[in-house]
Amino acid sequence: MAKRERPEVPEEMVERVRAITDTLPEVYEEDAWVGLRWRVGGATVAHLFGGEDQQFRIVLHGQSGDVAAFEHLGHPYFRAGWGADVIGLVLEDSTDWEEVRELIIESFCMLAPKRLVDQLGLPPQPEVGTSTAP
Repeated sequence: MAKRERPEVPEEMVERVRAITDTLPEVYEEDAWVGLRWRVGGATVAHLFGGEDQQFRIVLHGQSGDVAAFEHLGHPYFRAGWGADVIGLVLEDSTDWEEVRELIIESFCMLAPKRLVDQLGLPPQPEVGTSTAP
């Protein structure tokens, strides 16, 4: 059976991701081996592509709790088969783009130097394993 071609990502999806990544300091866009990716330094913040199954996906870095949750939630979420902290989401008509925005920003915060993360002016996040209870 012949392998199916990967579809080009619709421009509307590219523009939605671009609108998010354009707000992140020093993030740049480039062609990836398939689809597009957005990077800071040499690290990939988000990778948007079409699969041979004709579905569109975005993969990015996530906290360990997100990785475990994505792995167990099932469609449209998934844990990528590479990297311990790589998570993904199948993009569909019902996609929550606010959630995509939050995931992209989290990926950026994990990968970017602190000086760039500080430019976002986000409230401080508690460190993993610390309690915020009074």
